[in-house]
Amino acid sequence: MSPISKLREQSFLVYGLGSSGKSVIKFFNKNNIKKYKVWDDKQKKLFKKRRAKNLKETLNTVDYIVLSPGISFLKKKFLIKFKKKIITDIDFFYLTNKNLKSIVVTGTNGKSTTCKLISNLLKKNKFKVLLGGNIGTPILDLNIKEKTFVVIEASSFQLSHSKFIKPDFAFLLNITNDHLDWHGNMLNYTNSKLKIFMSQETNQFALVNIKLKRIFKKNNFASKLIIPKTKNYTKIKHRIKNYYLKSNINDENMSFVYALSKLLKISTKNFINTANSFIGLSHRYEIFLKKKNITFINDSKATSFESTKYALSNSKNIYWILGGLPKKNDKISITETRKNIIKCYLIGKNINFFKEQIKNKVNYTISINLKKALIQILKDIKSFNTKDSIILFSPAAASYDQFINFEKRGDEFKKLSQFYAKKFI
Repeated sequence: MSPISKLREQSFLVYGLGSSGKSVIKFFNKNNIKKYKVWDDKQKKLFKKRRAKNLKETLNTVDYIVLSPGISFLKKKFLIKFKKKIITDIDFFYLTNKNLKSIVVTGTNGKSTTCKLISNLLKKNKFKVLLGGNIGTPILDLNIKEKTFVVIEASSFQLSHSKFIKPDFAFLLNITNDHLDWHGNMLNYTNSKLKIFMSQETNQFALVNIKLKRIFKKNNFASKLIIPKTKNYTKIKHRIKNYYLKSNINDENMSFVYALSKLLKISTKNFINTANSFIGLSHRYEIFLKKKNITFINDSKATSFESTKYALSNSKNIYWILGGLPKKNDKISITETRKNIIKCYLIGKNINFFKEQIKNKVNYTISINLKKALIQILKDIKSFNTKDSIILFSPAAASYDQFINFEKRGDEFKKLSQFYAKKFI
């Protein structure tokens, strides 16, 4: 019996009608899988004919619950007893695509950039490749064909609920303090990341940050352990002319991709050519404007201090805009980078948190919003007469206090920067 035929015999509840939930429904309809109901706590008008009449009864009777990555057991404790039934859109991908090569990337920081680098590397070297998952396109929306490499960005939310994920190459870039409001504690967060290796076999590869080597070995995973070494990459780094990748901020990502290139027998020359043609992702240390001696950098994706510290260590003469909704247990430590910071500009509804973190360590002012911050920075640059100034928007916090997501926040920063650069510079 084919995998699709087996799925047709099962019953499902799609819980949560975000992008991944909608892609699952599209997948069901495309493959004539009819035994499913839907549920969303807020969007009650969507797929009304398929809506479960009684949530409790449906949860008890269906074979599987396809749970939205955004739903945490901490907020929906009644779902815990159904844990064995819960699967994700990534699970359907692996259940129905047994013969495809896949690369899954997870980690606290650098996932999207690493996935894009991998995708570009494969394309430039004549591999058929598709990119999806948490980076944008839901995995089930990809037009998957034979002999295709599928590159998947996987969040801790997705992995926490997944059961059948089995990548040929599994990347664990790093693990730092993040998403504890969703996972509850670091142990749960770490264990969700480790699920990327749990079903791998002896002929598959696990590329793991050296700091996590001990945890990997403790779990006795079956896959072949590869530790990407930054020093191997830095030996060839001088041959890379791409400004975005030359910055130290990307050394970790690049060391992983370089290690993969060796496993796939891609030459160093071709790796370097790929790197030199790479265009960075929006909102990730994005240098989008240079005017006279001032460089504007949009790093809106930095939603924790762990992400921001790389940006702070990569430049000097920084005028730093930060603020937003801080992550649980997040702390700001600028001991190593304070010499690079001229002044900080605090925005958002949690200014007191950030003020307590940086006071007595660096010069700062309260700006409330991006507009006021930019105007004040441009006045300060003129007043301080700073040469080669960096205006860095790296919030070290989530956007939800003032913006619906980090993309909208970054776009607003870029729009305001373009306007006030013309007016003041």
